[in-house]
Amino acid sequence: MDMKLPFENVVAQHGATVLRVCRVVLGPHDADDAWSETFLSAMKAYPDLPEIANVEAWLVTIAHRKSIDVLRAAKRNPLPVDEVPEAPTRASPPSTEDEDLWVAVRRLPNKQRQAIAYRYVAGLTYADIAQVLGGTVDAARRAAADGLKNLRKSYPGATVKGES
Repeated sequence: MDMKLPFENVVAQHGATVLRVCRVVLGPHDADDAWSETFLSAMKAYPDLPEIANVEAWLVTIAHRKSIDVLRAAKRNPLPVDEVPEAPTRASPPSTEDEDLWVAVRRLPNKQRQAIAYRYVAGLTYADIAQVLGGTVDAARRAAADGLKNLRKSYPGATVKGES
């Protein structure tokens, strides 16, 4: 007897977390596309997912890969513009009350920014982060710690909910 939730319930339950992760990695412009691609891929693979699987970590892994695909595609296919805007736009993740903090997060090296996003935005364990990023638990923990250290340097007084 299959006890898995219907896929639409999975989307409803984890959609916001996946979107936050995509926005932290990509910014708001490309996040929606990565979110959609994440759930299209997940929908195809969901029937074969073991019932004991950590669905949230699985979805974040897919979102990470889709976000990386978007970043790679953007590097290969620069988009010409007729006119450069006078002031740069400032992409920000959802629920930004402090834009300066999100600017500091975007300036972190990729691994540190991703480790911060997956640990403190998605709430993944270091073991899950290691699986998503393709490294060890110690490397994931180190990337998150270095990211926090760099955030504190560039953004004095930065605190992170759930920091340990």
